[in-house]
Amino acid sequence: MNLCDIETIRTVLGRHGFHFSRSLGQNFLTDESVPRRIAEQSGAAEVGNVVEVGPGMGCLTAELCRRADRVVAIELDRALLPVLDETLAAFDNFLLVQGDVLSLDLSALCREQFGSARSVACANLPYYITTPVLTALLDSRAFERITVMVQKEVAQRICAAPGTAAYSAFSIYVQYHAAVEILFDVPADCFIPRPKVDSAVLQLTPLAAPAVHPKDEKLFFALVRAAFNMRRKTLVNALGPALGAAMGKEEIAGLVQSVGLDPRVRGERLSLADFARLADAAAARLAGV
Repeated sequence: MNLCDIETIRTVLGRHGFHFSRSLGQNFLTDESVPRRIAEQSGAAEVGNVVEVGPGMGCLTAELCRRADRVVAIELDRALLPVLDETLAAFDNFLLVQGDVLSLDLSALCREQFGSARSVACANLPYYITTPVLTALLDSRAFERITVMVQKEVAQRICAAPGTAAYSAFSIYVQYHAAVEILFDVPADCFIPRPKVDSAVLQLTPLAAPAVHPKDEKLFFALVRAAFNMRRKTLVNALGPALGAAMGKEEIAGLVQSVGLDPRVRGERLSLADFARLADAAAARLAGV
């Protein structure tokens, strides 16, 4: 069964009375080369164990099952359960878990299904849940590799460099935890229904240790959020809400200068290393050192 063939998609979904949900951002692939490329580059064959988020009607799942020892898919939409029972009936290495990935303990799920063995994650993520799902996958520390299809603009934002318009607090969060790479683009006409935007396949390789090592991680991210919450303001002005209770504007300006930064710089120009130095200097000042 070609699960990317439009007529097959319509026939199978029609047989089960399935209707696409706009609220769940459902778009199914019609180009069979895309799920094959994702599966080939996901690490499924090398690692053996896969967690997939949002299998849809199973075109990527089937490719993963052909390569991996075991595939566990998490699907929120109950209407897709009988569809997946049909489309993946030939695979005895597949398990479907109905539920919300944001409510599951992913580390516990991997331990339960794979024991202490290694695992990778794959997902085709709707835009509206990209950030929380990627955060959950990274925070679980359960995966050696995370390969996701997301809106192209989001992939570019995650991989963005300092000083670019796409650079954001989430860019820093992801790059703090993982090496990131855009593998390939997926045009909008590869889906049914056709979305309004193109997509891209993004791969995250979690780091054994963070990319930088601030002494106070919580303060590091507080400063990052403050800098981007008011990204058009200078860093000194943007840091006021985060540090203003303990430091005046002149003290914040001195803090910024003490780590070799121009007080007039905007936070969007700072690298992870810049923010780490700033956070360490702020921690020292707050501790009275």
